[in-house]
Amino acid sequence: MTIATINGISLNYQVKGSGDLVVLIMGTGSPGRVWDLHQTPALVDAGYRVCTFDNRGIAPSAESVEGITMDDLVADTAALIEHLGGGPARVVGTSMGARVAQELALSRPDLVYKAAFLAGHARMDYFQQTLTEGERALHDSGVELPAKYRAAVTAVMNLSPASLVDPHTARDWLDLFEFSGGRTSAGVRAQMEMDRTFDRRQAYRAITTPCLSVGFADDRMIPPYLSREVAESIPSARYYEIPDVGHYGYLEQPEVINKVLLEFLAD
Repeated sequence: MTIATINGISLNYQVKGSGDLVVLIMGTGSPGRVWDLHQTPALVDAGYRVCTFDNRGIAPSAESVEGITMDDLVADTAALIEHLGGGPARVVGTSMGARVAQELALSRPDLVYKAAFLAGHARMDYFQQTLTEGERALHDSGVELPAKYRAAVTAVMNLSPASLVDPHTARDWLDLFEFSGGRTSAGVRAQMEMDRTFDRRQAYRAITTPCLSVGFADDRMIPPYLSREVAESIPSARYYEIPDVGHYGYLEQPEVINKVLLEFLAD
C-alpha cells in the first residue's frame, strides 16, 4: 500500500497489474482491500491495472472527522486518477462508492472511460434516510450491541436469504460478522453524517459516459428499484439485475459479478 498526499489529504491506495486503469471505489465504512477478495484478482487476470484505495474516513487515509461531503470524495477520486497518470479510466463503485462514480462521470467525464455502479442510487428513499439516522443515534448513544446480535442484523441487512439457507454457509457469514465487527471509528461516523436527502435523477441526464447500473435483487440497503432509476436517468446507461444477492452481492456471488463487470468494461 502507498500513502500519498492527494487532493490535500493523506490517501492510502494500492495498484496491482498492468494495462488500462480500473479504479474501484468502496462503500461506507469499508476499506478498499475488500475488493481484493474477488474483483481485483479477476480484473488483473483480465489484463487491467487495478487501483483500490481507502476513502477519506477510513484509516490510514485521512479520517476527516471534521466532516465529509460527496464533493470531497469525488475530488479525491479525480485527483487519484490524475496522480496515477490521468484518465480516462474505467471506474467501478459500490453503494456510496457507486454514487462517487456517478458524480465523477457527471463532473469529470474526461477522467472516466466507462463507469459501473453496484447498488447505485440517485436518491435514497425514506427507509434509507431513517436507517441512517438510527445508525447515527445508536453510535452517539454509546450503546454497544452484543456481538452475535450485531452479526445477525448485519447479515439480515446485507445478505440475500439465499446466502443463509445452508447452515454451514450461514455460520461462516455470521462468524465473520461477529469477529470483524466493532465500535464505529470517528472517520466512519463522519461518513455516516453525509447528506442522505439528495435527488440527482435530473442531474444525471447530463452524463454521456457509457454506464452500467447493477441492481442486487435482495438488497435491503439499496433496493434494486433505486439502481434501476440510475439507468433510467442516464441516457448512456443500461441496467442489469442479479438475483439471489443482497447488498454484499460482490461477495456473495463474485463469479457472476465479475463476469458482468468484465463484459461491460471490455472495449
